[in-house]
Amino acid sequence: MRFHALLTAVLLLPSTGSTAPPTPKNPVTDTYFGTSVRDDYRWLEDWSVPAVQAWSRAQNEHARAVLDAMPHYAQIQQRLASIANFRATSWSGLVRRGDTIFALENAPPKQQPFLVALRSPDDPASARVLVDPNVLDPKGGTEIDFFVPSLDGRFVAVSLSEGGSEAGSVSVWEVATARRLPDLVPRVNGGTAGGGLAWNADASGFFYTRYPRPPERSGRDLDFYQQVYFHRLDTPTDTDAYAIGKEFPKIAETSLASSDDGRFVLATVKNGDGGEAEQYLRKPDGSWTRIATLEDDAAHGRFGPDGSLYLISHRGAPRGRILSLPPGETVLARAVEAVPEGDAAIDDFRITEGRLYVAALAGGPSTLRVYDHGGKALGAVPLLPISAVTGLLALPGDALLFENQSDLVPPAWYRVGADGKVAKTALATASPVDFSDCAVTAEAAVSKDGTRVPLRIVHRKSLRLDSDNPTLLYGYGGYAISQQPTFDPMRKVWLEQGGVWAAAGLRGGGEWGEGWHRSGRRITKQNVFDDFIACARRLIEAKYTKPSRLAIEGGSNGGLLMGAAFTQHPELFAAVVSHVGIYDMLRYERTSNGEFNVTEFGSVKDPEQFRALYAYSPYHHVVDGTRYPPVLMLTGANDPRVDPSQSRKMTARLQAAAAGAPPILLRTSASSGHGIGSSLGEKVGEAADVDAFLFDRLGVAYRPVP
Repeated sequence: MRFHALLTAVLLLPSTGSTAPPTPKNPVTDTYFGTSVRDDYRWLEDWSVPAVQAWSRAQNEHARAVLDAMPHYAQIQQRLASIANFRATSWSGLVRRGDTIFALENAPPKQQPFLVALRSPDDPASARVLVDPNVLDPKGGTEIDFFVPSLDGRFVAVSLSEGGSEAGSVSVWEVATARRLPDLVPRVNGGTAGGGLAWNADASGFFYTRYPRPPERSGRDLDFYQQVYFHRLDTPTDTDAYAIGKEFPKIAETSLASSDDGRFVLATVKNGDGGEAEQYLRKPDGSWTRIATLEDDAAHGRFGPDGSLYLISHRGAPRGRILSLPPGETVLARAVEAVPEGDAAIDDFRITEGRLYVAALAGGPSTLRVYDHGGKALGAVPLLPISAVTGLLALPGDALLFENQSDLVPPAWYRVGADGKVAKTALATASPVDFSDCAVTAEAAVSKDGTRVPLRIVHRKSLRLDSDNPTLLYGYGGYAISQQPTFDPMRKVWLEQGGVWAAAGLRGGGEWGEGWHRSGRRITKQNVFDDFIACARRLIEAKYTKPSRLAIEGGSNGGLLMGAAFTQHPELFAAVVSHVGIYDMLRYERTSNGEFNVTEFGSVKDPEQFRALYAYSPYHHVVDGTRYPPVLMLTGANDPRVDPSQSRKMTARLQAAAAGAPPILLRTSASSGHGIGSSLGEKVGEAADVDAFLFDRLGVAYRPVP
């Protein structure tokens, strides 16, 4: 009864927002392999409880009151909005069908990217709008998860979801008329496991990933057990035919691809988020054969123009090599090596009639190399300095379109021909701000065990190494996701105020391949945190900054990184920004989609993995009386990947430990999820809160820019 009375008190909290709301404790104790662990804020996990919702509203009011009162907040928001709403068109996700190129076009101030069809990359004015979420939902809450054109280009299947939920249903559109067909296939895409689709040869239907539908499963199981079904156009979806998947793991994450002629379909089935995958091939007779097991370590596959299958393999090659199988071959042992392992980590590739174009990572920045089908190196394609290849599209005549961008140069699509000559196409994004006064420095930090960690630093050319520059260090370190150079015009707001921005290429990412990833996952996760701390200390030692002027930022797995970094070394940082993070590592796998992450993080059900998780779990390493840096925590109420309760619990624990100073703020957006598919306005609002918080906590006197 006493705790229920406290919950009622929370419900009746005043809504002034001037102070952080009190958080009642209701201790729960769990025992893991003889170790007792107390949890005071377990009750904040259940969003269905009215008191939890009231507590979250009160936290939002408090955060809003603090952020809105920060100096020059309105001017910061106005500056960011002017940059974000600049009419700078960009194109992504290019797919070619015959003479038509399909792409997602992003054209601020529109809130969401929309699907277009173009005649040529040299003629963006030829773009016809096929599907526009801004028309379907003028408020900007509907987004395109993915699209797949039929092999003949007559139709395009589009997954649409709402509010950042990533819960996508597929609709079908006729390309010639942009007319929506009656077909609507539910529960194709989801958070974490995603979704996929592959058309058959004559465009009469498609294979798709299908999540269970009630009453097949219930509760949380509805977001697992992904299988593959076939939908024939103009037929009821409840008559769709099962294809494969009953043998897939519960945590399957499946993608699908058709060969150019539609005779073959490849299903890549990941075993959760840990990087392991199996490959299944469908032959023209309708049979499916598993061609690569988890032990074969074949991570990703593509069809060549003749139906040959090419796979990136990490078995015995942590930086990757490319294997090829002739059309219809299902015995991996008969594969030949098309591209050997090199000094950079293979990231992606495309096959033309006589070429293999291979994008690889060398610590984060990209290389783009060319091979013939026999594996002979034919040279490298010139790229922007310290840049990333962020898109590839094969063209006839052994040509390739590739998207290239850097921290200082906006993305553009370039064409390289069989002669090796490179030309910029008209699919180039203009920048609303000028980065000519800035530079990028590539350095390295030395981690605790001697590993050299890539560190990319963006700053004004006039920077003085006097240890007094406000500096923001960004990190992630997980899921083999690499910190590649990325053009972000809103970053200029930080730089033009004298800030330094740095990105750390930590273990756990893919900057140096799968070996780099595996040395920062499961029981080796502490390496990621050690790498990040080494990068922070490198910035200090090199006199870019000092602890009182150093802030850190990360999201999702990077939010876990933030929690571990400031609980292990609170003295190093002046401010922390943590987006959609994971903090309670003993409970994460019990959240709605947490099981997907077990192959990346480990499980409390295994004694060795439990010890590793408990050793760094940020929530369990908050110590009362410790002076932690100010923290701004951001989460989305519709997040399908990381349960917002993780942020609620960590906020409550930190506020109790800090006893009111410094500020610990929790910002929960009711109209977003994990950040994927957020509207333009949502992004601007979040960026304004982050910049205002950082300027205030690092003592930056904001100077309006003319």
